[in-house]
Amino acid sequence: MVRITKVHTGGGDNGETSLGSGQRVSKADARVEFYGTIDELNAFIGMVRAEVEELELTGSDGGPRATVRKVRNEVLPKIAIIQQELFDVGGECAFLPEELPDMIVTIQQEQADRLCQEMDVWTEDLVPLESFIMPSGSSLTATMHVVRTVARRAERCAMRLREKEGEGAVRDVVIAYLNRLSDWFFVLTRWCSNVLGEEEVLWVPLGKRMQN
Repeated sequence: MVRITKVHTGGGDNGETSLGSGQRVSKADARVEFYGTIDELNAFIGMVRAEVEELELTGSDGGPRATVRKVRNEVLPKIAIIQQELFDVGGECAFLPEELPDMIVTIQQEQADRLCQEMDVWTEDLVPLESFIMPSGSSLTATMHVVRTVARRAERCAMRLREKEGEGAVRDVVIAYLNRLSDWFFVLTRWCSNVLGEEEVLWVPLGKRMQN
């Protein structure tokens, strides 16, 4: 069990930090960059949770907004799980693989597979895309677009860590999970837009724009 009694120690004032094992490394280290990006990703997901919780449950006529309730019921429980799993990933990757304590339970293939299963369900409600989507819409959907891009960046950080320390530096399932998580948020963003009645703004290539 983690027990934090003091946040400021002064130990990082010289640009170094401690891995989970206590080993001191530069804050520019690829491993620190990776789990720091996981933390950033989780913070943005927290913004999504706040945006969903602030959606108005009643319309301008005072009647209930069933669409908002549908989004809340679908999104909040699922992203709460995602946030927990990202802490699992960050906690695992704060250790060198050979120093990971036996007591730490890591995410497995079933967590990555669950993301695909949930995407498949949402996709059934969506029309196929004919172009790329412009990040836009409500504050909620725009923030979700940010989340999917940070998830993709976290995946790139994981791959850079592998290139530096070898394939064993990050487990395959962690790479798969992050890859699918970015896709997961892309599909979820579209699903929320659809349920809330928002219009998707599609990219129009320059050639077509010049014709108008």
